[in-house]
Amino acid sequence: MRLLIESFWRAAFYCLYPRVIFLSLLPLVLTVVLAGTLGYWFWDGAVGQVRVWLEASSLLGSVWQWLEQVGAPNLKTVVAPLLVIFAVTPAVVVASLLAVSFFMTPALTRLVAERRFAGLQRKQGGTALQSVGWTLISLLLALGALLLTLPLWLVPPLALVLPAVIWGWLTYRVMAFDVLAEFASPPERQSLMARHRMSLLGIGVLTGLMGAAPSLVWASGALFAAAFVVLIPVAIWIYTLVFAFSSLWFAHFALAALHALRQEVVSDFGKGDVVDVTATTGMPSPHAAERLASAHELPEHRSES
Repeated sequence: MRLLIESFWRAAFYCLYPRVIFLSLLPLVLTVVLAGTLGYWFWDGAVGQVRVWLEASSLLGSVWQWLEQVGAPNLKTVVAPLLVIFAVTPAVVVASLLAVSFFMTPALTRLVAERRFAGLQRKQGGTALQSVGWTLISLLLALGALLLTLPLWLVPPLALVLPAVIWGWLTYRVMAFDVLAEFASPPERQSLMARHRMSLLGIGVLTGLMGAAPSLVWASGALFAAAFVVLIPVAIWIYTLVFAFSSLWFAHFALAALHALRQEVVSDFGKGDVVDVTATTGMPSPHAAERLASAHELPEHRSES
């Protein structure tokens, strides 16, 4: 519990760093550039096609007549651009967030490592391709769990608990893997994810609930079209900042746990007693000789003052 709370406050403090603020603002820049490019090439054609569809729709004919009767015939010309904006904005935002999140977690993990664990050995236990595969498998498992538990959502308490737990599990699986991919060996990663499963799941659930905040802003922008241009960038920035905080929380927790695990191996080796650090996790442990070799290779560690 101490490590969980300490890593939380450290992650919150790191959100004030200029590098983190820059990364949180990057999706806004990408969104503006992407939206401007799409608007330059496709805006007129898209709005024209939507207007043709609206005028040809028999269902909307009575709406246009009503607008003319109440003295707002020009409002019809605003509907087509708004529909194009509402349709394209989610895709643009998601593309920008995915582009940033692809390198945000590794960048923030390196930031934590540089400032707190400068001597932590990087064992390159996971590649980018493995990370993508791990994410896809975890996502499929999470979607499967959602489908299997749908009947239970009729029970009011479970309807609130189950989605949070499932998406929290997905967050912890993906984030923990990405944070440890560069620094931990596969046996170390398996041991840490098994030993700290409940703490990592708790971080995933809490950060997943925090991720609902931008959705409220997004919904407000959809309800109040006049504020759409202002509220949606705010929602994007909040979402990215929550993502950055999640990455930092996982990074502080996982790297501190990794350092403690390696110190445990070094301490046991110094006593001449090699203890199986994965015995309590139920995970298969690596050969003792490999762990002794890792202990010999462990560089000095410098803690943040």
